[in-house]
Amino acid sequence: MPHADPSYARLPERFFARVGAAPVAAPQLLALNTGLAARLGLSADWLGAPDGVAMLAGNAFPEWATPIAQAYAGHQFGGFVPQLGDGRALLVSELIAPDGARFDLVLKGSGRTPFSRGGDGRAWLGPVLREYLVSEAMAALGVPTTRALAAVATGEVVWRDEGAMPGAILARVAASHIRVGTFEYFAARRDSEALALLAEHARARHYPQHEGPLGFLGGVVAAQAQLMAQWMSLGFIHGVMNTDNMAVSGETIDYGPCAFIDAYHPDRVFSSIDRQGRYAYAQQPSVALWNLAQLASALLPLIGEGEAAIEAATAALDGFWPAFSTALHHRFSAKIGIASPKEGDAALVETLLARMARQGADFTRVFHGLASGAARDEFADRSAFDAWAADWGARLGREADPQAVMRAANPLRIPRNHRIAEVITAAVAGDMAPFARLSAALAAPFEARPDWDDLSDAPAVGEAVTRTYCGT
Repeated sequence: MPHADPSYARLPERFFARVGAAPVAAPQLLALNTGLAARLGLSADWLGAPDGVAMLAGNAFPEWATPIAQAYAGHQFGGFVPQLGDGRALLVSELIAPDGARFDLVLKGSGRTPFSRGGDGRAWLGPVLREYLVSEAMAALGVPTTRALAAVATGEVVWRDEGAMPGAILARVAASHIRVGTFEYFAARRDSEALALLAEHARARHYPQHEGPLGFLGGVVAAQAQLMAQWMSLGFIHGVMNTDNMAVSGETIDYGPCAFIDAYHPDRVFSSIDRQGRYAYAQQPSVALWNLAQLASALLPLIGEGEAAIEAATAALDGFWPAFSTALHHRFSAKIGIASPKEGDAALVETLLARMARQGADFTRVFHGLASGAARDEFADRSAFDAWAADWGARLGREADPQAVMRAANPLRIPRNHRIAEVITAAVAGDMAPFARLSAALAAPFEARPDWDDLSDAPAVGEAVTRTYCGT
């Protein structure tokens, strides 16, 4: 039996709704992350046995489970919704790993809750496999993220715009599922007692080195600055950066219409619901700061009174851009082989990105190709690369081992949209082999293997996926 300690479920009842199991017809384990199971102190054998699958499907919970649906609010595309909450998810419990680390175990797609707002509370197979693949790829790339423990088919049909789709549930693990929107929920209700309890719970859980609500805010700001730099350096687009989709832990959460850039452009958008480009690639750092400002506003009653509290919160927010800019500069400098950036190096990166945008060059293949000499081939007009490469080569002459720096910074493969689409199509038809193959390849994003070469290819004509969907 794992060591469970449901600290969030011990908070006052207005923080959540207690929800029982919503059984599904014929649960079948499709994928199990055995490495993550071991990290959590869970038996992979038990998870794969009938009792474990029953838990992963929400059919029956073991005695250590305390299933709840968390309450939260959120700004969605800039508009405030005072009550959202887990409309299709359950926090099963909090697990204490063998090394003492604490993790939430959540089922996503587990059925209706009091927060479902008329929805069916279910998920279909496509979004479940997308989140499994992308979140595990992010983990392999060193990005703070929720993790995928398992994917389970429900044996039931889910109705979406695409028609009748096979139902599925994702078992997801995170440092916590506390969101900016969780704080907004209580701030909107002027519930200062709940705000104080939540702030102290989240501070002690995620930023124990900081003191008080202001220290907590500073910790979240710093974590999000680093996270945004990682997203940008990998060409990742979250797609729906609402405040209810920003975790105060600094982990990437809620992989809905997410995507990685193929042909680079700073204004790239994939999400079908982001019609105005609010969450475009280049907008993500600004949106993160906007979200953090909503957190600061919610925390103001705890920080102090009057102008002094506003000035203190503003000072904490002012730390975002310097931290983000420094982290981004170091990450992109490493991508072109520079271990210790100097004055002028930022312009070298900016020039390359501008030429990539004009040429529609593939983001991942260009940067990975810098070390191998293949980057030039990604430009339709080779002279655009050659002109930049002359200055770049001169700069690398002052670096000790630029090849090693580039190899460590630039993955060979990322979860490309067209490959995920292929996996989903196969899985809907009952074939999970493409999923298993892509999952294994994404777990080793820097490893070159001939049998995985095709997974690094940019989409051919007609293969490119230009729109991604939430699946709700």
